Amino acid sequence: MTNRLRLGVNIDHVATIRNARGGAHPDPLRAAEAAARAGADGITAHLREDRRHITDADIDRLMARIALPLNLEMAATPEMLAIALAHRPHAACIVPEKREERTTEGGLDAAGQFDALRPFVEQLTAAGIRVSLFIEPSERQIDAALRLAAPVIEFHTGRFADASGDERATELKRIADAIALAAKNGIETHAGHGLTFDNVAPIAAIPQLAELNIGHFLIGEAIFTGLEASVARMRSLMDAAR
Repeated sequence: MTNRLRLGVNIDHVATIRNARGGAHPDPLRAAEAAARAGADGITAHLREDRRHITDADIDRLMARIALPLNLEMAATPEMLAIALAHRPHAACIVPEKREERTTEGGLDAAGQFDALRPFVEQLTAAGIRVSLFIEPSERQIDAALRLAAPVIEFHTGRFADASGDERATELKRIADAIALAAKNGIETHAGHGLTFDNVAPIAAIPQLAELNIGHFLIGEAIFTGLEASVARMRSLMDAAR
């Protein structure tokens, strides 16, 4: 195996289950530790404005206790910028966020929000935080990421995951072409959203891709098999694709 693909495990929905009843169980920190034992390369957590799953206290504990790099998903707001600068996680992935959405529904419009995003990218970068932009696989968005000097792009794979047949093949090509273009221009490429055991292989096989971030499916599958088994199987499928 060459060109090992990293796996970031998003633990948000462990916190979703905890928050449904209140209290401290199940603990996202325990999930992060289990993911690490099973072969995860990093932990992702989205601190939303409404704190519907991960909380500020979770970020405090993850920063203090986990050995793996933490990727903080965040909206481009002054509150989230202040939190990121105070904690200085390994990475910050800027994502779109709407209060009414159940999950992140699409990519960030980096082109349309260029001027608003620039100070966030600059301040996070100056603090030594690796900035990632969660965008759609389009040339216009890649160009904006280049002009913003973001070192990492994470491509939204939701349309691919929801498609089938010829439409899925078209979406796969769109993602592969976007990854190749970004990599050619010196940007590290990541991907995620909607990936499962059944659809991860074609994405994982894209040679320029450096990292996948997967959460909801792994946490759901863990109900039946346990989190370590869920993460380990995803790790195996990703490795086999390379």
